[in-house]
Amino acid sequence: SSIWLHQYYYVFGFLLVVFVILIITCAEITIVMCYFQLCAEDYHWWWRAFLTSGSSGIYLFLYSLVYMSTKMVMTRGVSILLYVGYMLIASYSFFMLTGAVGFLACLIFVRAIYGAVKVE
Repeated sequence: SSIWLHQYYYVFGFLLVVFVILIITCAEITIVMCYFQLCAEDYHWWWRAFLTSGSSGIYLFLYSLVYMSTKMVMTRGVSILLYVGYMLIASYSFFMLTGAVGFLACLIFVRAIYGAVKVE
């Protein structure tokens, strides 16, 4: 009568915790890298902030290729094409998600530190 037959699944709570940790980690690393860049007086931080945390999507795609070549047994070209295509879409989505998180965190950080500067 119910979808999961009155059983509790803790996987979704665990995934939520891991997602929150991912968001916090991407934001913190991007803020630190942006701070180092601003200390070096390089004020073009926009794309670098996006690419710093978004590079995890590139890592995800490269790891999926390594996983495909070492652990999966695919003999047909169509299977390989489908796997690579879907992983490219998933990795691009992950790239955009983490990149946006890093950019927004860096934007809030830069506005906070430059908003505290008193010009008299």
